[in-house]
Amino acid sequence: MKPLSQKESGAYYTPDAVTESLLRWALRSEHDRLLDPSCGDGRFIAGHRNSVGIEQDLAASKQAMERAPWALVHDGDFFAWASNTQERFECAAGNPPFIRYQTFKGDVRDRALRLCAQVGAKFSGLSSSWAPFLVATASLLQPGGRMAFVVPAEIGHAPYSAPLIEYLAAHFAVLHVVAVRDKLFPELSEDCWLLYADGFGQQTEEIRFTALSTFRRMLAPPRSFARVSMADWRLWGRRLRPFLMPGEARSLYREIVAHKKTQRFGELANIGIGYVSGANDFFHLRPSDASRLRIPKQLLHPTVRNGRALPRRRLTASTVGTWHQNDEQVLLLRMPKTGRVPASVSRYLDSEAGVIAREAYKCRVREPWYSVPDVQIPDFFLSYMSGLEANLVRNDAGCTCTNSVHSVRLREGVDASSLLDTWESPFVKLSTELEGHPLGGGMLKLEPREATQVVLPSESDLLRMNNLIVAEALTTLREWRHYAVAQ
Repeated sequence: MKPLSQKESGAYYTPDAVTESLLRWALRSEHDRLLDPSCGDGRFIAGHRNSVGIEQDLAASKQAMERAPWALVHDGDFFAWASNTQERFECAAGNPPFIRYQTFKGDVRDRALRLCAQVGAKFSGLSSSWAPFLVATASLLQPGGRMAFVVPAEIGHAPYSAPLIEYLAAHFAVLHVVAVRDKLFPELSEDCWLLYADGFGQQTEEIRFTALSTFRRMLAPPRSFARVSMADWRLWGRRLRPFLMPGEARSLYREIVAHKKTQRFGELANIGIGYVSGANDFFHLRPSDASRLRIPKQLLHPTVRNGRALPRRRLTASTVGTWHQNDEQVLLLRMPKTGRVPASVSRYLDSEAGVIAREAYKCRVREPWYSVPDVQIPDFFLSYMSGLEANLVRNDAGCTCTNSVHSVRLREGVDASSLLDTWESPFVKLSTELEGHPLGGGMLKLEPREATQVVLPSESDLLRMNNLIVAEALTTLREWRHYAVAQ
């Protein structure tokens, strides 16, 4: 069996300062039994003489045994081991693998989700592996037990992390999340935070939340923290990220949301992704190629391929003309499902490129393969992934768009004459930060579901708003996703 790559296994080993600190947080006595559910090369179990580690990668488990010869290291799948073991531990610490749901699949995922459901945590199939790892680990603790782990910053905003937080609050006396702005793993685009839980078998109605600019060795979890009630966390969409902002900014935001004239973007428009061609290079032609191939103009439609192509505010015929002058690959071959296929198009469909394209999955499963479905002409475009801010652009050119851009179609009877001005207000920019979420590399990602929740205040509320509070909060959230730093 081919060994997993570092990215596939999620194995990014923990810096010494973090390892030593988390062990200090978790351990109370040299007699405590310590569990590391994904021990990698043994950095955590090497720090305590009474340790047990589980590791699925044989090369890594061999390293762990060499580094900590006194430890008991089990080879194989942690969830299979956890489902069958009778062992219980005073504490647990480690750095669970950050495996995405796309590769966290099959029997391993089914076993993980089943085990978590048995102990009271129900995850969707979209969950990354680290969250079930922590629930399964907690279920192996003795009453009063503790755990201290590296976690992705997604614990602050990802929907799949919410069942984890709910489970931990229902099973521990203390739940403490430590957000760290500077990267704990410089080689990773992903940000990491720290999680501490104490008093297994009890419960809490609050999350202790600490935000640190940088991390340094700590003998104990930070003594300075905000107390976020579970009710308040749920009010904010079961996200911790809003609590990075000053309290006055959160109060202002909730006040605006409660106003009668305030609307959510989804009340004004349907927001979804654009079409999926299945073979972008084949279905998108340059003007010069379309002319050479003699493709009829009525079967070609200008399209927005990605958010970088969007200008500010308005996409006009002039912009499309520039695309043509630059001979950009922006003409979608838009074939109807039925009707005669022109000879020139038939030749293109039967070309070498066409033979390859029709074997692509999306093409192979549709009939006919050459008719791209769900091609729409939206009223506006909205960038899906953005740098500084999410860009809303009026479609004055009648273009369509791929699934790299959001298609925004106004609901019937909606007056959008002031929508662009409202969108460019500091408050709405803040709302996109709060309703969207950070992505690696300083990007802001706005899923369709998140875009529908963007808050649009009334004009009167915008005029009397304290923009200094808004600007400070906006800067803070951009700094935490590293956009400001990256610039």
